[in-house]
Amino acid sequence: MKTNLPTKVITFLKEVKTETKRVNWPTREETIRYTLIVVGVSLAVAAYLGGLDIIIRFIIKNLRVIFY
Repeated sequence: MKTNLPTKVITFLKEVKTETKRVNWPTREETIRYTLIVVGVSLAVAAYLGGLDIIIRFIIKNLRVIFY
């Protein structure tokens, strides 16, 4: 049985609406906590990589002075 595109789209959207009602959404506090964790980890990784970049740049710059 072939169904046309508009019918498929409508069926899909109805299923999406039903599914979103069953989702266990996080509370406001959980959302804030998880957001702060993500921001904190992102800043820590950025600081670590930035520090590594500075160290590697310093080493390469000094190696050029020694060998050239």
